[in-house]
Amino acid sequence: MTRAAEVERELSDPATARDSRRLAELGREHSRLAPVKEMASRLERYENELAQVRELVGVDDAEMAAEARAEEHRLQAAIARIEGAIMPLLIPRDPLDERDCIVEIRAGTGGDEAALFAFDLHRMYTRFIERHGWKAETISLSEGTHGIKEVVFKVHGDGAFGTMRWESGVHRVQRVPATENQGRIHTSAATVAVLPEAEEVDVKIDDKDLRIDVFRASGPGGQGVNTTDSAVRITHIPSGIVVSQQDQRSQIQNRARAMEVLRARLLDLKVAEQEAERSRMRKTQVGTGDRSAKIRTYNFPQNRVTDHRIGLTMHELSRILEGEITPLIDALRQADIEERLNG
Repeated sequence: MTRAAEVERELSDPATARDSRRLAELGREHSRLAPVKEMASRLERYENELAQVRELVGVDDAEMAAEARAEEHRLQAAIARIEGAIMPLLIPRDPLDERDCIVEIRAGTGGDEAALFAFDLHRMYTRFIERHGWKAETISLSEGTHGIKEVVFKVHGDGAFGTMRWESGVHRVQRVPATENQGRIHTSAATVAVLPEAEEVDVKIDDKDLRIDVFRASGPGGQGVNTTDSAVRITHIPSGIVVSQQDQRSQIQNRARAMEVLRARLLDLKVAEQEAERSRMRKTQVGTGDRSAKIRTYNFPQNRVTDHRIGLTMHELSRILEGEITPLIDALRQADIEERLNG
């Protein structure tokens, strides 16, 4: 394992100890490579043993030959298991997977029912994040008469983007609204976008490409929120992306938060282009992160959740809405690994 040896050498370098960010990156890579190194060592040992056993299969001693054949079959099965386990670990990881992420949830078609569904999704992810021991930090929140029109929050945790990225797309709900007197099932939707945290080195933003407007904030936000021009709207002219931020107490804070979201959206554009190309090559929807694609349906009357990318249906709607979405994410990850191995 050449890379494992390189990582260990760099970890022992005194210069690395002075760079906390690099040290953390190498520590995570070392943790990922450790099981691969261990399995590779076992594989080599079993293959050597298999070569020795095969020399005994053709001996004249019938009993010894029979024992050798049995050992040969055992070693072949063990080698096959290790090869099956090690192959997914050898797939190159996206370096963005280890980063924090920004999650945006927007109510779509369906009026108040869509806003209620957006609230349900936000609660589901909040519970999921808590189960992982991660932290969610609200960046902006726009509430409707019922539910949420839009919420943007940051997720802090190891591998947050690599885990949450599977949630990008259109989520659809089918249920009878509380205001429905005829008992008819309504369909509404919300869009989820999961963006990798962007660093300044990831995206170059020229000041001349920005139009920055300040205006008076509205709604909750602390003392003085309606008496100063603290809200900020940043337009990135080349891409047309617009980010507004008013939830912080000062214009400086709002501008910093808006720039953080803008960088994440610009990096996401770059990632989306790469994913779209990969999708064309693989002819698949798994992992594309296409915001316009319907990825999942939550059907209340049937207690059913269906992920349309892999055709997985689970009749555990209440548990999933309580944040137990790990089985869905694991299945999506496994499907992606199989496609990469077969592609």
